[in-house]
Parts: sequence; structure tokens; C-alpha cells
Amino acid sequence: MMQEKFWDIKIVNREERLGSRMEILRAEHVSYSYQSKYQKVDAVKDVSCSFERGKFYAIVGESGSGKSTFLSLLAGLDNPDEGTIFVQGEPLNEMDRDAYRLNRAAVVYQAFHLFPLLTAQENVMLPMEFKKMRRKDAAKQARTLLNRVGLEDRIVRQYPRMMSGGEQQRVAIARAVASGGEIILADEPTGNLDSENEAKVVFLLKELAHKDGYTVIVITHNQRVAEETDHVFRMRDGRMEQAR
Repeated sequence: MMQEKFWDIKIVNREERLGSRMEILRAEHVSYSYQSKYQKVDAVKDVSCSFERGKFYAIVGESGSGKSTFLSLLAGLDNPDEGTIFVQGEPLNEMDRDAYRLNRAAVVYQAFHLFPLLTAQENVMLPMEFKKMRRKDAAKQARTLLNRVGLEDRIVRQYPRMMSGGEQQRVAIARAVASGGEIILADEPTGNLDSENEAKVVFLLKELAHKDGYTVIVITHNQRVAEETDHVFRMRDGRMEQAR
């Protein structure tokens, strides 16, 4: 099949990328606990669920329900105590988890986590430079990605402290896409945004799933955000329920 470039990063066209709506992530009987200052916390309890390519998911629940802990397990930031997370059939705990986050799954945080001494362009360039892309090429692709997420050229050379929250979050999403992976894991990505910027970020995440074939999984307390997704999972006391 012909290939097309959406932002000078070569990806296959939407039909080939989506394939037959194949499963990309699966959790099988996953449990995880940690020791707090006072007690052992069973944060995730026997969770089984799956996520397909090209779909936009929300995981909702009260504070302390286990949803952010579960996202960290999907990101390979922690290993389950029991059960297994599979990435296209391969156990995540048998993979190089740093390489997994660099090449296949990017995490977007509520607090943006941009490097304060780097410009917007330099923040987006990082994943490409980690992969030994020439700096000139990484700079060109970073600028294209920043435009792709709706940021004007004036933002390119600005530092995070010079940007609004919505602009910083879109830089963070551009950096996630720059990894060239296929999974975006977002922990309360609109939590620090006003309603206008919230709508822009949700539209962008939805477009990345539906147009470009990413698997996008969002942790959120926000019902408006959850209503924009294809499927909603609800966590309650560490257990997972499919809400929609």
C-alpha cells in the first residue's frame, strides 16, 4: 500500500494502520498493591480488559479508585503483582519497558511535565533525538507537529513558562506523537485547563484515535471528557467495570 506523511513521520495510511480494529493492549487478571505509611493498599484488584487500535477510551472513578495506578501499569512504570499486561500478545513484563515507552506508548500528564529550560520545539524534538534522528530533521518535524496540534509558529521558540496551560498540554501531546508509537496514555490531561482548552485537547485526542489510528486511553474525573470517548471503563475500589 501507498504510505502517506501526516507530519513528516512516515506512517501507513489509516486503513492499514487500523487494520481490523485489532487489540493492542490487554490486561488479564491484573492486581497491584503498595504499602502506604499506615497500611497495605490493594490499588488494582483482578482487572481484565482490552483496548483496540483506533479507539478513544476513558477510565473514570473516584479518587483512590485505582485508575491512575492502572494507567501506570499500562505504561510499564510498575509491574503487576499478579496477572499480565499484553502488548499485541507480548507480555509487557518481558519487554524493555524504557524502550516500550520511547517507541510504542507515550504518557501525557495533567501537569504537562515539559522541560522548563527547553523551548516548545526542543521539548518535542526529544523523543526523536533519543532515537538518533539528525537534529535538523528533528527540528523540522517538531515544528510540523506543533502546527499539527494547532499551535502557531510563535509558540515554537517559547519556553513553557511563556505558554498558557492549553498550549503546554498541546506541546505535551505533540511530544507524545513525536515518539512515533501507537498508544497514548493520558492522566487527567484536561484537569488544569479551562473549558475552551479542554475542548481543543479532547478534539485532538479524538482525532489522533479516529483519524490516525492511535489507541488513546484517558484517565478523567470529567464527565464531559468521558462522553466524547468511544468506551468508558469505571474503576471502583480497584475493580474495573465497563460503563459504556
